[in-house]
Amino acid sequence: MIVKNDLLKKIRDFFNLNIYETKVWVALLSEGMATVGEIAEISGVPRSRTYDVLESLEKQGFTIQKMGKPVKYLAVRPEVVLERLKHNISKEADEKTELLANIKSTPEYKEIDLLHKQGIKPIRVEDLSGMISGRSNFYSFLHELINNASNELIVIAPASILTKKTKILRQLKEISKKGVSVKIGVNGKNEDADEKELENEIENIRKMNVDGKFFIADRKKVLFVLNPENADEDQDKGVWINSEFFANSISSLFDVAWKGK
Repeated sequence: MIVKNDLLKKIRDFFNLNIYETKVWVALLSEGMATVGEIAEISGVPRSRTYDVLESLEKQGFTIQKMGKPVKYLAVRPEVVLERLKHNISKEADEKTELLANIKSTPEYKEIDLLHKQGIKPIRVEDLSGMISGRSNFYSFLHELINNASNELIVIAPASILTKKTKILRQLKEISKKGVSVKIGVNGKNEDADEKELENEIENIRKMNVDGKFFIADRKKVLFVLNPENADEDQDKGVWINSEFFANSISSLFDVAWKGK
């Protein structure tokens, strides 16, 4: 069986198989049905290992053992395998989500939460700042910052960021309905279409000649974006600063720019 290594690697990654499982399944797909000896010869997997590999693939739903002698195996169609994997992953995600949702009520969670509250008391407020790396981590932190804003949220960013990130835009609308003052200063070039779309969703929006991208919650916490929008996902970085003095200073500069428009 001649199959390019690149294809084997991609199949292995797509379906979360080891290299022997990948070779055996691909061999069966090419034959449709075969004995253990034939599979070993076609795949290049040692015969002594082929039995274990076939048993593993059968448990995962990639192969079916045909009744009769000699024992033969059938390859399950990739489409069927894919649907089964999607179902299993969805089921597993639902179970983990339910588990996480119930963790807060457990004594163990209350204990670690208490440890955090006790440990954070000696820390100075100005020390509560840090670097956030990675797109997923950054947006998780941003969603939390937005949700926890109780009085005011200030945003400086290109309009395209907010229109493309629909979850952020939805959050801004939700907290606005709850009475939080949301002020958005949009910057950037060639974004007229995005600005009009944004104006249809949020009331307090103004074009501002202010460089940078940042979010300020309740004039107490600031989250800066440090990289351009087209950066690679693993290069996304942000800085959050939990300092009322610093946040107030930045907010005051924003107020001057806001009133000047």
